[in-house]
Amino acid sequence: MDKEITIYDIAKDLGVSPTTVSRALNDHPAVNEKTKKKIYKAAMDMGYQSNVFASNLRSKKTNNIGVIVPRLNSSFQSSVIAGMEKVANEAGYNLIISQSMESEAKEIANTLTMFNSRVDGLIVSLASNSDNLAHFKPFIKKNIPLIFYDRVGSLEEILGVTIDNLNAAYQATKHLIDQGCKRIVHVLGNIKVNVYSERLKGYKYALLDHEIPYDDKLIIHADLNEEAGYDIVQKVKNLDKPIDGLFVSNDACAASCIRQLKLEGFKVPQDIAVVGFNNDVISRLVEPNITTINYPGYEMGEIAMKNLINHLDDKSESMLKTTNKITLRSELIIRESSKRKLV
Repeated sequence: MDKEITIYDIAKDLGVSPTTVSRALNDHPAVNEKTKKKIYKAAMDMGYQSNVFASNLRSKKTNNIGVIVPRLNSSFQSSVIAGMEKVANEAGYNLIISQSMESEAKEIANTLTMFNSRVDGLIVSLASNSDNLAHFKPFIKKNIPLIFYDRVGSLEEILGVTIDNLNAAYQATKHLIDQGCKRIVHVLGNIKVNVYSERLKGYKYALLDHEIPYDDKLIIHADLNEEAGYDIVQKVKNLDKPIDGLFVSNDACAASCIRQLKLEGFKVPQDIAVVGFNNDVISRLVEPNITTINYPGYEMGEIAMKNLINHLDDKSESMLKTTNKITLRSELIIRESSKRKLV
């Protein structure tokens, strides 16, 4: 194997001291610009690689922040990561991103990798089956800042950034009721996840306030992906009584449902009004356009990252210690998929 190039090799080649080489590569003001340029060029020509790991051990800082998401192929998660990247980049930090693939075991492995990589902080949206949060305890023990977003865990000492999912679901369900819907199916993910359990509560409260009886048969649990529409519509067709409203906790899944409903001969919104969630791009591309909840992903990413960096910059007094929850505003966007009264 080729010998690893060191600062001593560069020093010998240029006839300067190793100390001068080290200072130049670290942009020390004691080395003049002409000498720096000469040393930079020699380092490049010789294939020198700085030992970032050793430097990090000395400084106890990597300038890397870990991010764990359930899935990367999500318009919402892409928007959140874009917000995080903007803030992190401006503050001189890099992101290390991994996905749990909705698996608690993979999330545990990712968390361990982030810890062993000595990330300066960690931001997480939990996998759908994450019950035990013990794998985050090493971060808490070592006082490494940890923030949950969207899907937040029940660790009191950890900041969570989310929206008011209960109120958002209430408004979505109320809108369908206002459009004349009486039998509304709610499609959601695993209710062990806070966002889905809170949306189910909002759905129930809206029915209760409008004196519509709750029916367990109208709750459908699904993977909320683009392929789920077929199975959901088959379940809807097999109900003992027809439905007139469909509230889906994800726009991609709502679009899949609309496509399948049309293939099965249903008219949207005349027969079944549909509301989605997230305000993904797909909600504006399908026909009819989907009524949805605007979920401020980019802003959520910015706020989560700003809070984490605030903690890193000033460990003596951090926003992470003064609150354990930040709730962002969401908004119901009404489009053609639910406008039954105007048809």
